[in-house]
Amino acid sequence: MDTLPPRAASRRLAEILSIARQAGRVSVEDLAQRFAVTPQTIRRDLNELCDARVLTRVHGGAMIASSVENLAYDARKLVAEPHKRLIGAAAAALVPGRSSLFINIGTTTEAVARALAGHAGLLVITNNLHVASELYRNPGVEVVLAGGVIRHSDGGIIGPGTVEQIRQFRVDTAVVGTSAIDADGTLLDFDIREVQVSQAIIASARRVMLVADSSKFLRSAPVRIAHLSDVDVLVTDRLPSAEIAALCAANDVHVVEAGGPVELSDASSV
Repeated sequence: MDTLPPRAASRRLAEILSIARQAGRVSVEDLAQRFAVTPQTIRRDLNELCDARVLTRVHGGAMIASSVENLAYDARKLVAEPHKRLIGAAAAALVPGRSSLFINIGTTTEAVARALAGHAGLLVITNNLHVASELYRNPGVEVVLAGGVIRHSDGGIIGPGTVEQIRQFRVDTAVVGTSAIDADGTLLDFDIREVQVSQAIIASARRVMLVADSSKFLRSAPVRIAHLSDVDVLVTDRLPSAEIAALCAANDVHVVEAGGPVELSDASSV
């Protein structure tokens, strides 16, 4: 069943890469069933794609790897979805009623917004159309949607006008996401315009809460947002290493681990 000619194997690799680009992540089990081959064959395929630096290993499979281009919005929503749901609930539990907060662009921050639906007495300023859509029906939440250019790819609102409007506020908590976290604690993203808004959000908040699943420690991006030293609280599914835990402790970052399936940060096998 697995003795395919090289040309067929190459086609399989191309199709695996295409699936990963659409979904953001692939699993050994699903691919083995799809192509009617053994898991060992799929692991070899994924190892080859990871060696070519187009995929990154995660436990049970692999995810798309790019340091210059983010995943499509629909793919980002699928990556670590159960972890994001738990992170959202844990972060929302840290937001007191009758307080003000920023929520920026990101599928994890959107999970926080969904979890905030039962809160009352909140003022939420956001540059994320999906966050506004999640919250505006709640009579206990006043939503301010920052003006600017709407990015077609994900409904994020960006640009100089957005930055200036954000700077008019001083809020209790900023709930921010990031596309990648470097080994030295640098928070990274892909769009300089989005980063400028995120920087204004961080600068205008009394407390900064970073919400990021552990796969973000495996990724890279080209534009610096901030550093873990600028963060007061990190809500994640789990810290990926003792080194990252020590980095958070050294920068006085309070860490909340929400748990979830162990499949993101364990890259020891594919």
